[in-house]
Amino acid sequence: MKLLIARFIAVLFLVIPGVLACFGFLKMKDALFIYFSDFGNDAVQPQFDWLTFLLGLVMFVAGAGFIGGWIFFRDRKRNYVAPRFKKKRPRPPKPQA
Repeated sequence: MKLLIARFIAVLFLVIPGVLACFGFLKMKDALFIYFSDFGNDAVQPQFDWLTFLLGLVMFVAGAGFIGGWIFFRDRKRNYVAPRFKKKRPRPPKPQA
């Protein structure tokens, strides 16, 4: 039962940032869509909603960065990464002459 709960919590740790990234992407998309759709309406002066776009960008980067970091460190632990991403081992000290 403990293993089941631990796996459920691990899935939640990936689902919540994933939903955050999706919601941020939708906010950015909506800000761009509303801005470009206002060009067809002569009664409205188009203005870009920077606050919504930047909030969406922060949410997207945070969510995608968390998932990417999670996968990277898991792969590093299991030794699945390229040699340039592996942890650097300290060199043994040189013998004194």
